[in-house]
Amino acid sequence: MTEPEDLEDQPSRFGPAQWFLVAVIIAFSAGSLLYKILMHQHLGHSAAMFLGVPAVLAIILALTPKAASATGAILKAITLALLIIAPLLGEGYLCILFAAPLFYVVGIIIGLVVDYFNARRTNTLTCLTLILLPMCVEGVTPSLSFNRAQTVEAEAVVPSPAAAVEQALGQSPDVSTRLPHFLRIGFPQPLASRGDGLALGDTRAIHFAGAEGDPPGDLVLRVTQSRPGYARFDTVSDSTKLTQWVRWTSSEVEWRPLDPTHTTVTWRIHFDRQLDPAWYFTPWQRIAARQAAAYLIQANATPRKQ
Repeated sequence: MTEPEDLEDQPSRFGPAQWFLVAVIIAFSAGSLLYKILMHQHLGHSAAMFLGVPAVLAIILALTPKAASATGAILKAITLALLIIAPLLGEGYLCILFAAPLFYVVGIIIGLVVDYFNARRTNTLTCLTLILLPMCVEGVTPSLSFNRAQTVEAEAVVPSPAAAVEQALGQSPDVSTRLPHFLRIGFPQPLASRGDGLALGDTRAIHFAGAEGDPPGDLVLRVTQSRPGYARFDTVSDSTKLTQWVRWTSSEVEWRPLDPTHTTVTWRIHFDRQLDPAWYFTPWQRIAARQAAAYLIQANATPRKQ
């Protein structure tokens, strides 16, 4: 019969590794449940998704018993989660690519706060709630959203006369020109186009590939303003996957002769940001839109070689 003192000497069935595994399972389950709730409530683009989900994961992992370092445990589990999820998403890896830095930032902040207060034996849950709650509600309601309207522009000198540039702009959009590197990392690609002309009411339709299981869709534009050296295209409808990230509202193009054989072209794009938090996603979306504007100058304002 085992003596009481012998039982005390036996190793615990649950060591740090086992507790960490239990915490990971609980965190993944909680994160999955929160994800489904947010998607059901149409909050998949809000900060509640991109900050709230990693915050819940990190807090649960930070409370893991016997964890030597909350920060280390959180980063290890987040990395494991991303490595498991990414291969299952197909084209959806783009979302993981952009969201991963947010997950790590939130995880590091929570881990450092927990480690700091644990060392001083202070209650951390209240502190974490005060820090994270205001950040996680952005985009949940219109009143809790920052301004979504954005405008970017690109300018380039086209080695052609202004008349040739205007003629090129009047043709159907060219989708054969290779996209910039940033726009090829997973965004839906333009496949075909139809429509031409710069007169009021003329339309353009650009057919984009689908993504993440969604079917292809069309971005339809109409000329709403037109004068010598200027045209404005307003969005009529947009059924593309791009609406998950941005909603194109309009674009403007101006061209003015620099000399008899060169024309300065400025392409301006207006769009509404669809993802929160603004401080994180706005810069990325502005980079993508600015590259799109530069691409449109190259592909649609530059006369095609015969």
